[in-house]
Amino acid sequence: MSADDSAGSNLVSVDFEVFGHVQGVCFRMYTEKEGLRLGLVGWVKNTYKGTVVGQVQGPANMVEEMKVWLSKEGSPTSRITRASFTNQRTIDKLELSGFKTRF
Repeated sequence: MSADDSAGSNLVSVDFEVFGHVQGVCFRMYTEKEGLRLGLVGWVKNTYKGTVVGQVQGPANMVEEMKVWLSKEGSPTSRITRASFTNQRTIDKLELSGFKTRF
């Protein structure tokens, strides 16, 4: 823990899946950009069933912001019908580095 980590910045990890019109709309690129903007690490990828899945890790409050973004906002031309979040857990340290698109 560095000195600037406040007590309230416990790290969490959460898996996500976003449903709707989320492929072919630069959703992964925007997810990556938003994750980096919020200082999170993680990954994102398209699935064969037309959804986008991934994982994000970072300070709990930033992960919550990312969850709102994934369920409400997304990329400019996407239409999100719903987002599901699973396996949310507290972690001692980040298990990933950077924010990557997986294929």
